[in-house]
Amino acid sequence: MTILKYFVLNFCLLIGSVVSVSTVMADGPAVPAGSAPVTGAAATTAPSGLMQAIPFVAMFAIMYFLMIRPQQKKAKQQAEMMNQLKSGDDVLTTSGILGKVTGVTEKVVTLEIADDVRVKVLKSQVSQLVKGQL
Repeated sequence: MTILKYFVLNFCLLIGSVVSVSTVMADGPAVPAGSAPVTGAAATTAPSGLMQAIPFVAMFAIMYFLMIRPQQKKAKQQAEMMNQLKSGDDVLTTSGILGKVTGVTEKVVTLEIADDVRVKVLKSQVSQLVKGQL
């Protein structure tokens, strides 16, 4: 994931430098002192606001599809998994505790981590189901 972030950061820096170069070049070439400024068809015009916004829209789209959307999908899968917890499921918590679910309430899950040893943890701390690995 860090390589992906590095690529996106470098791409954003590249796009930013292209935008800054294009805005500098939009003023036109340097005119020597004493000569008449160029007018008419030979004069360059500044890029429109839409053309300047395109790199920012492209950066947002890239950030959305590479970072935001996958995170939303993972959060949705985690919420589904938490809603489907039932007694008898083997789970792993974010702190690394493996246990068997013995009770489920709206916010709390009771795990049996050894014979007659039960621990109550928040439902949000259950990271994944582990089937047949206990």
